[in-house]
Amino acid sequence: MPKNKGKGGKNRRRGKNENDREKRELVFKEDGQEYAQVIKMLGNGRLEALCFDGTKRLCHIRGKLRKKVWINQSDIILIGLRDYQDHKADVIMKYTAEEARNLKLYGELPDNAKINDNFAQDDEHDITFDDISSNVVPAQNEENLFGSSDESEEEEDSEEDEGGGGSFYKAPPISKSDKMKQKGGALLDVDGI
Repeated sequence: MPKNKGKGGKNRRRGKNENDREKRELVFKEDGQEYAQVIKMLGNGRLEALCFDGTKRLCHIRGKLRKKVWINQSDIILIGLRDYQDHKADVIMKYTAEEARNLKLYGELPDNAKINDNFAQDDEHDITFDDISSNVVPAQNEENLFGSSDESEEEEDSEEDEGGGGSFYKAPPISKSDKMKQKGGALLDVDGI
């Protein structure tokens, strides 16, 4: 088997993002291309996008962008239209949030296009929680639930005055032998000799 003489394979090159931080030139659409916003990621390198010409299209992420440029929901992308299939397209490039804002300033994108720096869902799916703290019912003792007599209530009052706190659990008393076992002391059984 031949030895590898290079400095690694595609996994080594995959980690490099040499042109990631550099500012690139803004690319405008040409004939056969359209701006779109990602509606849903479908998996397997496909996504559903709403083009700014009003058509919803199934888009395929080309191999050059796969695993190198991560596309998320609500991103602005440039797609290449197909002559033979109007409802399908190919993703050519993804615009950053700053580039998308610049496109909007130049009038390339419509004013109603939402450009977000981070991932954002539709406002339809907002979840609201009710405040239940005012609806909390105080805990009752089992004796009160089963119709106890007045004597048991007086006993509970006396326990609360002593600091027993009727609603707290009381541990059973520990015998001397159990205390010695907890401390690690040895007990001699005199009766067993």
